[in-house]
Amino acid sequence: MSTSQDDTAMNAQQLLSEDEQILKRAQADLEQWKMKVEKADQEKSRLTLEKLDTDETKKKAQNSTSVIMQAQAQLAMDSDNKIKEIEIQLQKIDQENRDLRNKLQKLDEERKAKKADTDNLQRRFKIRAKIPEKRVKFSGVEIEQDSLSSPDTEGVFTITQRPFTLLSGGEALITFEEEKVAQQILRLAKCSVALDQTKMDIKPLCLNLEPSVKFEVHLNVSKKTVQVSQAPPFLPEERMRDRLEISFSRPSRGGGEVERVSYDKRSGTAEITFLNTGVAERLALRGKYPVDTGREMIVDVAPLYNYRLKKFQTYCGTPKRSILLSGIQDSMEEEDLQDHLEIHFQKPSNYGGEIESIKYVSTGNEVKAFFSEDVGVEA
Repeated sequence: MSTSQDDTAMNAQQLLSEDEQILKRAQADLEQWKMKVEKADQEKSRLTLEKLDTDETKKKAQNSTSVIMQAQAQLAMDSDNKIKEIEIQLQKIDQENRDLRNKLQKLDEERKAKKADTDNLQRRFKIRAKIPEKRVKFSGVEIEQDSLSSPDTEGVFTITQRPFTLLSGGEALITFEEEKVAQQILRLAKCSVALDQTKMDIKPLCLNLEPSVKFEVHLNVSKKTVQVSQAPPFLPEERMRDRLEISFSRPSRGGGEVERVSYDKRSGTAEITFLNTGVAERLALRGKYPVDTGREMIVDVAPLYNYRLKKFQTYCGTPKRSILLSGIQDSMEEEDLQDHLEIHFQKPSNYGGEIESIKYVSTGNEVKAFFSEDVGVEA
């Protein structure tokens, strides 16, 4: 009986000991879970904070993206507007270019027409002055009473234009020594000129010279006044006139006492008149002169000329010893063909005679032939 109770007590103690161990393990597990829960709460708090930061960053990024998208939209709109403006400007520029090209074409046509008129006038009225050499002997100076008081140097020039004719391709000009030979050739309807293997019919024609002119040019050169140019109007007109008078009055620079000054502000030119002669000639030879205007300025100095045209005459005539040959074909070299023409028209059997000069012009060329009393023709 007692043994059974002892066993029961031992079993009870064993069970109690096992329960205590289980309880201790459970308490240990509970402590571990508490620690894990605490760590989990901390991690949750951290993640929550990070999420809040991330949300704020995301919101800022979204705001920035929205601003950028709006800016891009505005830029695209501005770019489209700018492109449209540029296209409109390009259209205007293209239209202006077309207008300018049309205007340039019209001006070019007008220029060509005026050039043709000018060439025609020059061909008709071109002045050529040939002054022959002449030996002179100086015997002394004759001083006229009027020249002592005259402030100018005077000169008279007679200009005579030599008459001319224009030779075109396939034409020849022949000047004979005798007038009657030219008249005999002009009576012929045509002239058959023998070449190496063939013959060529040529028509003789009377020459009609372009009108010529003769006139006198009376030239006066002032002894006291010079013409000044390149004087820009950066000073008031009265002050510039004073500066010119003071500067040209300085003998150290070659000037002299100034009698009067006239200044044109629009053209930047002036006329300086000195009290004594000699100063104007000296300055005109130099060509340049410094003027005190507060800054460096060099003006051009030239003599003061006065031109007058007198005794203008026009005249025209027909050379009696020269004839024009037309209808010539380039069947050989220019010199060879000219030689054949000269040989043909020298023969009395062909109603020809001694030739003073001859000039043939091949196809595609033009030559001006000038006439004078002393020389039959020059080409």
